[in-house]
Amino acid sequence: MSDYELIHHIALTLIPHVGSVHAHLLMNQFSSPQEIFQAPVSLLRGIPGIGEQRANAIKQFNRFDSIEKELKSLGELGIQVLVRGGSTYPNRLAHAMDAPHVLYFKGNANLNAERIVGIVGTRLPTDYGRHITRELIRSLAPAGCVVVSGLAYGVDTCAHSESLDHHLHTIGVLGHGLDTLYPHVNRRLAARMIEQGGLLTEFQRGTSPDRQNFPKRNRIVAALCDALVIVESGDKGGSIITASIANSYNKDVFAVPGRVSDSKSEGCNSLIREHKAYLITNGNDLLHAMGWESVTRTATITQRGLFIDLEGHEKIVYDAIVSNEPVSIDGIAAICGLRTHQTAAVLLSLELQGLVASRPGKMYGTVMR
Repeated sequence: MSDYELIHHIALTLIPHVGSVHAHLLMNQFSSPQEIFQAPVSLLRGIPGIGEQRANAIKQFNRFDSIEKELKSLGELGIQVLVRGGSTYPNRLAHAMDAPHVLYFKGNANLNAERIVGIVGTRLPTDYGRHITRELIRSLAPAGCVVVSGLAYGVDTCAHSESLDHHLHTIGVLGHGLDTLYPHVNRRLAARMIEQGGLLTEFQRGTSPDRQNFPKRNRIVAALCDALVIVESGDKGGSIITASIANSYNKDVFAVPGRVSDSKSEGCNSLIREHKAYLITNGNDLLHAMGWESVTRTATITQRGLFIDLEGHEKIVYDAIVSNEPVSIDGIAAICGLRTHQTAAVLLSLELQGLVASRPGKMYGTVMR
């Protein structure tokens, strides 16, 4: 796409009273954005949904020179401009009627990856919420999922950070321009994400993190993913809004239940009770629901075989866990033909090496390195 055309695509997003839906309507009527600005007012106002006010705003728009300068700056900063309908624009998002006409992206993640999971939650998670988030990421790692969240405090930050530690690409969707970062404390995390994922926004540089921008951010999180997981949430807030939007997009929505007396689990429990989210208690539940178990098993066996060199009983026990996790100590002993006390000793050695970990219910599973 030429810079000239790209300038007009960006211009379309900056016209007063013309939003994402109107841009979509206009692009359905014309073969290029340039034609929209060249069309007579009489033609523009006759398009259903446009009318007199928007038609006049289009004809009066005169900021093309400043957009040209901004486009040059974006290129120097390594920021990509993604236009709806283009090959690099996220296909999952493009299907939404209110999808942004233009996105700004800095990073190296594939926005059309085969498996994308959104993980969101409260800004003040409990130890339980942080544990669940980490466990989710560990389970998703062998499937090579891209993890999307909103780079907010709490669950979002935990999801991004844990994804980086498990070598997964992770994308932060922002409610402001790429020349700032909110919250500021996440600036180092954001820098790591640009190298292993990216930052995505529909807002032009210079846009502040104003309150009204975050529901718009949430719809992008909801649309980008195949599955959305709410880890912990009160009965109101951004996570519940994101879940509602995901439901309207016919996405698979999941929620982690919590104690009925815990206010941080109120929203999740309500989503499950009202059949707006499927109940999951761990990452394996999500993998099973999405049909990703076989992909995970193959990826895990292949990846572990490349990097882990074990011998004797350690190799036998480790391979048994990889192929059957989660599995009990008695189950491991039966598979390997070992006595229980032998199996326990080998498990302790593998735990000390950071290769396996105990899970709820006296079960054992692998730890992604």
